[in-house]
Amino acid sequence: MTFQKGQSGNPAGRPPGARGKATLFAEALSAGDAQEIVRTAIDKAKEGDMAAVRLCLDRIAPRPKDTVVDFELPALQSPESALSAVADIAAAVGRGDLTPAQADDLTRVVERFLRAHENVVLEQRVKRLEARIRNGARGWPPAIDTPLEFMPADAADGAHAPEPGSD
Repeated sequence: MTFQKGQSGNPAGRPPGARGKATLFAEALSAGDAQEIVRTAIDKAKEGDMAAVRLCLDRIAPRPKDTVVDFELPALQSPESALSAVADIAAAVGRGDLTPAQADDLTRVVERFLRAHENVVLEQRVKRLEARIRNGARGWPPAIDTPLEFMPADAADGAHAPEPGSD
């Protein structure tokens, strides 16, 4: 059976605008039970239930998701400057100016810079090689003096593997 554009694959399914079970539950909760549930959570928190305490605190004062870090990241212009930036970040953690989590976020910025830098350098190298090939550079492609041969793993130390079938 092929589906027609604009036609439902399940015409007997839920009609448009129908509310799901979760929506209906939330509406019923807000109709009158919500205040009682909140009061119960607060009472449990006052009794020392740590899960209730955590729940209440997360609603009253949620944990900050992202904050501005008071740290001046050195200008990133080369892999060397990236190394210097990571050293500065590590020193700031050592002094207590940055938390390890903040340092982790900053070093991810440096890593992304390095990845972007590597991609640009690789792209430039490929373009130069392609230009050399187009211009008929001498010695391109490079010649292989000796053919590649299979070498047993233990041949590097001078020992040779026994021939198959010989005991």
